[in-house]
Amino acid sequence: MHSTDPSATPPPRRFPLIPVVIIAAVVVVLAGFGGFALVRWLTRKPEVVTAPTIGQARSHEAREVPSVRFTDVTAASGVGFTHISGQTQYKLLPETMGGGVACFDYDGDGKPDILLVNGRYWPGHSESSQPTMKLYRNLGQWKFEDVTASAGLNKVMYGMGVAVGDYDNDNRPDLFVSCVGKHHLFRNVDGKKFEETTDEAGVGGGPDLPTTTKDEFANWGPPIPFGSSATFVDYDADGKLDLFICHYVTWSPKIDRNVVSTLEGGKRTYVQPKDMDGSQCKLYRNLGAGKFTDVSAAAGVEVWSKTGTNAGDTLRPVGKALGVIAWDADADGYPDLYVANDTVRNFFFENRAGPDGGRVFVENGAKLGAAYADGGQPRGGMGIDWGEFAPGRCAAVVANFANEPVTFVEKGSGKLSFSDSATVVGLVGPTRNSLKFGTLFFDYDNDGRLDLLLNNGHIDPDINSIQRSQTYAQEPQLFWNTGDAACYFERATEKATGPDLLQPLVGRGSAFADLDGDGDLDVVLGANGGPARVLRNDAPATHKSIRLDLRGDGTKANRSAIGAMVTIEAGGRKLVRAVMGGRGYLSQSELPLTVGIGTATKVDKVIVRWPGLDLPTETWTNLDAGKTHLLELGRSQK
Repeated sequence: MHSTDPSATPPPRRFPLIPVVIIAAVVVVLAGFGGFALVRWLTRKPEVVTAPTIGQARSHEAREVPSVRFTDVTAASGVGFTHISGQTQYKLLPETMGGGVACFDYDGDGKPDILLVNGRYWPGHSESSQPTMKLYRNLGQWKFEDVTASAGLNKVMYGMGVAVGDYDNDNRPDLFVSCVGKHHLFRNVDGKKFEETTDEAGVGGGPDLPTTTKDEFANWGPPIPFGSSATFVDYDADGKLDLFICHYVTWSPKIDRNVVSTLEGGKRTYVQPKDMDGSQCKLYRNLGAGKFTDVSAAAGVEVWSKTGTNAGDTLRPVGKALGVIAWDADADGYPDLYVANDTVRNFFFENRAGPDGGRVFVENGAKLGAAYADGGQPRGGMGIDWGEFAPGRCAAVVANFANEPVTFVEKGSGKLSFSDSATVVGLVGPTRNSLKFGTLFFDYDNDGRLDLLLNNGHIDPDINSIQRSQTYAQEPQLFWNTGDAACYFERATEKATGPDLLQPLVGRGSAFADLDGDGDLDVVLGANGGPARVLRNDAPATHKSIRLDLRGDGTKANRSAIGAMVTIEAGGRKLVRAVMGGRGYLSQSELPLTVGIGTATKVDKVIVRWPGLDLPTETWTNLDAGKTHLLELGRSQK
């Protein structure tokens, strides 16, 4: 089964022809302001886009953001990672995308470790000194040790995204890395090392980068897989984690270089994704015994559109996917998928019963209001996350391209539907200018409300010569959740955060974890072609938190408990959180839940709805704050 949509974007409006003299005048103006060269203007694909009717954010009195300092501890911690994009004079599109970040406890010692995904030099360039991803073991006291080689992860690949999950249910978290080229799956062996199981599992996704000379690679024509974000998800609730992989565009160096993309003076710039054909997301069903099977078409995650209106016209892939999150949006016990696409509509895959008793996805983004932002036009979607931002109100936030605000897709009450609430929650104006990638909902001050972090950075080092309002390196943005319906999100300034968090970088992936075990969430920020940053959260002890480490039984519910929905009752409030796989942009935050409970000293009740078939809801009561509580399926207090 696959989805076919004859209209990948809304139909354009018709406008009268513009006199040639006006076109000439526009070209002169663009040249005067450092815009694209005439050849770029004339060779771009024709497009008519109506201006979004976003409107203005609600007027409100600014709220003072509480002081929570973030301190850059990268150098002292021993995390010495620098991302390599492989940039050459050809300016190939993958060089702009960066790599992911994962925080997870690979050795089971209770301390989250850090994995940073790396690119590589293209074939024919510096083959003797290829970089690899890096795994840093958390030694405690803000010291990390590079264990990449001893853990078996010193593999050369053009890495992109990372997902963590216990796919073989042995109580050890495994790794998947999506790539430009062949993808890679690594099984965790006793918490000491990883063994590659890609071929055995059948999730490589296609050919690797060819071994060629520099010139041969620059003219390589056959398409190469272009993976991006990924997530482990038990879509059929059989207790085994399946694997969903985003792919960006149909790409090869020759396809890339055949797109004319130049600045004034003939200097090449990076191509726009709208000038390239799309690609397909992939879903691999876990069969057990270390085997997966590709069910992408049968399960409905391939989305096609016709190249014309005739019955015999060919189909082409619609998606240009960069971000994905999985959560049970309609509370039917099965996870749905929301995919952020770049320059085409976003996908919402609704999980439904299939004709053979299995599960399939129906792509219903447009019908449910999740395909477009307010204004009805596709944007440049990058990262994506989901969470409960106010009592009983949940939303997915999509990080978009420069000069486009975030899309804040709020779930309606009652039947499944969505609408863009970015204006009313106060995020339109503050997020419009930056180019946003990493996207995270997390409660950084433990007041019980989910805040928002955006990791920003442009794609072209020369962007300032084209648009004076843009820079290559950009400030991350942190938005404090006020809890006030007049404006839920207030941007934090250096006065509140200190100078370290807001230092500009070419931001890409990001992840959070309580790296030092002090009860607040620390942050790791990745950069394209630059060093990663580790930031310690120095939140005051005014607010408390509780840490919930959920474990399925490995039979009825996956060991990682990915997909579990958790309700926390404390201090007279109810909070809803979820154990989630890949989230943000190319990244994976830690699986245990750190839940802020404000001034409460204990949690009155924790209610867990486990992922899996016909599993009872379980309850734990009277849990002390400031501790990690292991919640295992079948071992609740009630």
